[in-house]
Order: sequence, then structure tokens, then C-alpha cells
Amino acid sequence: MADDRSGGRITLAQVATQAGVSLSTVSKVLNGRPDVSAPTRIKVEELLDEHGYRRSAATPPEAPLLEIVFHELDSIWSMQLIRGVQNIAQRNGMSVVLTETGTRHSPGADWVEGVLRRRPLGVVLVFSTLPDELKKKLWSRAIPFVIVDPAGDPEPDVPSVGSANWAGGLAATRHLTDLGHRRIAVITGPEDMLCSLARLDGFRSALGMAGLTPDPAHVRYGDFHVASGREHALDLLSGPDRPTAIFAGSDLQALGVLEAARVLGLQVPRDLSVVGYDDIPLAQWSSPALTTVNQPLVRMAEEAAQMLLRLRGDRGRTDERAPGDGAGRAGPETRIELGTRLVVRDSTRAPREPAGSQR
Repeated sequence: MADDRSGGRITLAQVATQAGVSLSTVSKVLNGRPDVSAPTRIKVEELLDEHGYRRSAATPPEAPLLEIVFHELDSIWSMQLIRGVQNIAQRNGMSVVLTETGTRHSPGADWVEGVLRRRPLGVVLVFSTLPDELKKKLWSRAIPFVIVDPAGDPEPDVPSVGSANWAGGLAATRHLTDLGHRRIAVITGPEDMLCSLARLDGFRSALGMAGLTPDPAHVRYGDFHVASGREHALDLLSGPDRPTAIFAGSDLQALGVLEAARVLGLQVPRDLSVVGYDDIPLAQWSSPALTTVNQPLVRMAEEAAQMLLRLRGDRGRTDERAPGDGAGRAGPETRIELGTRLVVRDSTRAPREPAGSQR
């Protein structure tokens, strides 16, 4: 293993001496080996972080791997992201490692030890951010990472790829107001996710442009899954002043809305217009075919994987930076937001009743 002595930084032998352990123990910590006690690992990691140690860019990975990490794999849209990473991996003679761990905000604490053992060329994370401790460990081993479709506002030092969620919410809702709908409900995603709030802000902005005020009872927070859309739609559509249109913050939630309408004996789009978000392949085959906002999931993942390779190509130049400026940190070229577009199909039409004032 090569060590990085640039800028007069500490050597592995010096780390071993200061930590009171053998050089082989330091090597085990660097490589994520499990046969090191927790106190020793913490002590060595703190010394490596304190002195800005980074693995040399000349050290090759054990295998040409790209890793993509989710907190859950039961969403159809996750397959789109996997396909995007796989496209780039195939073009470059690499393989893809798939990991499920943690929550939507961050991977599990034990994930980083595994990734240090696997030593992929880079990691695509479908999370809002990373704890500082995990970022430092990846930087110190020169493993670049990119967050795709961030659920929160990525920190300035985190490379990321997202989409224009506000514009997507605006386009979906303007389509409904242009059709003449006045009682429009929204079922967005979790309240603690930036993409959910951005789509909701777009919804509210479109209503404002149409001279409408959103009914607080018509604003719901779901979890992007089918059951969530069905549950909220059943409640929304069972009241005396039901909406004539629903904007769902994901296609899966929109499918739940379609099921709720069926259960209640409502026909889409005659009695209810529905707009989804994502444009997953299933959207065009639903009954009726779903009007939705196309979020370029495959391209987002492709951009993230390509960004990893660019960051990896820049690693040889990081040795001239100050200690702590590890490989894979964000710059102006590592914050990408892709456009969204409305795809009109058969689930929307003008309301049956004359457009009246909002009650």
C-alpha cells in the first residue's frame, strides 16, 4: 500500500507509533478489515483524519467496481437509477455493486466498513447527505462519492445530481389549472425531504398564478408509495367537497390514487384528474395511462456515475491541495440539476362541473 507523504504529512509508520499499534494494524484499519478492536480503530482513524492522510491515487482498487447504495429497493424508480449506473459501468468495463442500508437520510453506520473492504472506484448514494465521519473516511481512502436525487439540501462539499422538482410541481399543477380545475389536492412525499417540499412549492406557486389559494385540507404528506397515495386519496375523495384533481408527488402514489377512485366508483379522468411524478415505465401502461412529470432518473444516475469517474480522474491533482481537501469534494462542476417535463396522457381532462370559485 502506498502512503501519501505530500506536504510533509504523516507516514503510516508514524501513525502506528503514535497510536501504539503495529503497522499492519494501521493497514487493516485503512482497508476496513473487521479484525481490529473498536477503540483501536477509532484511535487510528482520528490520527489519520487529524493529519489529513489520504491513500495515494496510484493505488489501484481490488476490482473495477461502482457501488450504488439505497435505503430501500422496493421502489420501481430504483431500477431506473440502477440502470443508469450500469450503463456507465458497462461502457467502461466495470461492474456494479448494489447495497441496501440505513434510512432515506443516511446509510447505516456499518456500511462504510464494507465499502472500505470492497474499495470501489466510486459510490453513488441515493440519500440526502452523509455524516461528516463517513465523508472523512471515504476521502481519506480516495473513494469519491456522489449523491443522486438528494432528499435534503446537499452540503457545499458534497457532489450531487438532482432534478428541477419545483419546476416539475409547477408544470403538473398548471396543467390542471389550465384545464379548468379549481379544487386541486396534492399528495407530496415526506415532509422532511427537500424534493417533497420543492414539488409542493411548485404546486402552490401554480395555484397562486391561477388566482387560487390552496385548501390546507387538500395538502397531504405521503411516503411516495402506492399505499400512501391510496390512503390519502380515499380520505380526500370521501368528503363532501372532494377535489376534482389530485397531483401525486410520485407515480406510485398516483397509482394508489387511481385505486382509491376505483374503490369509490369514480372514473378517471371523467370524475377525477390525476397527475403523477417520475414517469416510470409503468405509468404509460396504467389504466388510464398516467399524465405525469418526467424526471430523467436514468440520466441522473448516468451523470452521477460519470461524475465519479471525473472525480477519480482528478485525484492525481489533489496532492497539491491543503490537508483535508480530499478527492471527490464538490466544486462548481459537481452540482448538476437536470430539467423535468410534463408528459400528458389519458388521466387528465377538464372537470365535468363548471369551474366556480374555490370554497
